[in-house]
Amino acid sequence: MSEKVKHVQSSGKRKTAIARAVLKYPAKGQIKINNVPLELYEPEIARYRIQEVLEVGKHPKLEKCDIKIRVSGGGTMGQTDAVRIAIAKIINKFIGTKTIERAFRDYDDHLLSGDSRRTEPKKFGGKKARARRQKSFR
Repeated sequence: MSEKVKHVQSSGKRKTAIARAVLKYPAKGQIKINNVPLELYEPEIARYRIQEVLEVGKHPKLEKCDIKIRVSGGGTMGQTDAVRIAIAKIINKFIGTKTIERAFRDYDDHLLSGDSRRTEPKKFGGKKARARRQKSFR
């Protein structure tokens, strides 16, 4: 008798990038980001940053899991950080042990909670959010 297929969903945000991840168990053990395998994902530094999270959350069950991630918005490193957060959350939700959560928190506290910083909106009277026109009284 075959095992029941389990699906877990999670998302991660960084700046304006949003990543949505779906984990399927049991499966072949592939990780795809926007239908590109992780081994071919560019730039190289982004691939290494994503693989760091997989090394921290190492578990024998993860070798039989497919993770599909759709990421949009933001720049390349914002998308990379959003993918990292989504993967960490989905691994934590799937395995659900305190040791995995502690490993992620010890490595990087933002992996499970996200980074709440966003760009400040521009206000009237200036060119940017804080910059104002200078006054001269001479």
